[in-house]
Amino acid sequence: MPVHRSGTARRPRTAAAGILLALLSALALVLTLPGAATATVAATNADADADAGAGAGGKPERGSAHMGMGVVEHDGQGDLPRDTRVTQTEGVDVSSHQGNVNWSTLWSSGVKWAYVKATEGNYYKNPYFGQQYTGSYNVGMIRGAYHFATPNDSSGANQANYFVDNGGGWSRDGRTLPGALDIEWNPYGAQCYGKTQSAMVAWIRDFLTTYRARTGRDAVIYTATSWWKTCTGNYGGFGSVNPLWIARYDTTVGELPAGWGVQTMWQYTSTGPTVGDHNKFNGALDRVQALAYG
Repeated sequence: MPVHRSGTARRPRTAAAGILLALLSALALVLTLPGAATATVAATNADADADAGAGAGGKPERGSAHMGMGVVEHDGQGDLPRDTRVTQTEGVDVSSHQGNVNWSTLWSSGVKWAYVKATEGNYYKNPYFGQQYTGSYNVGMIRGAYHFATPNDSSGANQANYFVDNGGGWSRDGRTLPGALDIEWNPYGAQCYGKTQSAMVAWIRDFLTTYRARTGRDAVIYTATSWWKTCTGNYGGFGSVNPLWIARYDTTVGELPAGWGVQTMWQYTSTGPTVGDHNKFNGALDRVQALAYG
């Protein structure tokens, strides 16, 4: 009897050990398969990238916003645009995320114009602005500056002045595009920055009026149709004066905000070569030059 009890007690432990050994062997086999290590590293890097630059609560650090950062999340991403009969001129937009940009490579690839983030709100200046703004000019590009708006921080006039005072001006040299107002989803909080639709329209008007008073030019408006409809009520009063720069990552520009029958520029991808954010100017290079001259 004691021998029998001892035997029955050992068999389950032996079986369990065998099962555990088999599982460990299978796991070792999986980890030695081609690509397994790469996949593990990629997953780790993805987690690190997601954490990089994140502020409290997982939100990005103030100042890190850039054109189109909410497009994929809110509007999705489709295929690249198809060829059209209208000549399109390739451009890029950059911010501190790109650091020092290889402008020669972009120029050689056919990029002829660029916008560089100068400021955000009334508290941030792009530390790479000099290299990006001057570097694009030096290789022959027509370039301009843009401002990422945070309407909950201060008035439109205040931010327009901050923009102009920190790189967002304009000169009639044929190589400088009018400043662009980047007004889109709030990466730091409520997508409409806590403003009603009428208050948002008033804020945008305040910015545009001040910018024109300071520079003599009407600023470009960069936005996405879905944001514009939600946060301005699809206001159509700026279309006759301010050029539209539409954000949509798909084969066509799709529906435009009210007031604009056609876009001037189109940010069509955030995964382009050399620099992610690529754009098409709706016309040949002489039309880009015309916008620069005013």
